[in-house]
Amino acid sequence: MKIAVIGAGNIGGTLGKKWASAGHEVGFGVRNPADAKFDALRSVGKIVSVADALQNVEVVLLSMSGGAVAEFAEQFGARLNGKIVIDATNNVRSPEMNNLALLKEKAPQALLVRAFSSLGWENFAQPTINGETIDLFYCGAKDARNISDQLVQEIGVHPVYLGDLDAAPIIDHLTRLWFITLVSPK
Repeated sequence: MKIAVIGAGNIGGTLGKKWASAGHEVGFGVRNPADAKFDALRSVGKIVSVADALQNVEVVLLSMSGGAVAEFAEQFGARLNGKIVIDATNNVRSPEMNNLALLKEKAPQALLVRAFSSLGWENFAQPTINGETIDLFYCGAKDARNISDQLVQEIGVHPVYLGDLDAAPIIDHLTRLWFITLVSPK
């Protein structure tokens, strides 16, 4: 499968590496492909412009900052139609953590999925706790479920499908719990 990972930070880099190891063709879409900070990923997949990464792919993972999605969707929304688009972004300072409404507006024929947003990259790099596989709760278009389950399993975590996009607030509440309680304890 051909996968575009938009953003090559901790989340995008970790997931992209795992999917490349599983045999997928991964392209990392970034603003400056020549930047040396992406050198470690060059053996995993192509480091290209965002526009180039979106060409001829079946799946797009959005792993950029949550606030950057509006500009991305405005510029590239039409290119997302017909693709599975996984929103792994988090708008931590916004009442709405996900960008699904915006993506639906700009890419109405995309198959949207909310996944990889409620755990840290460390959990994807090491997907077990005390020898037990971590569960990853996600939601999204039913037509994207089989591929989504496969991609979640290939990371090494257990997929738990909560239903269509109406379940996104549940995922976002889990994310807030993780950020507030586990990452930044008071």
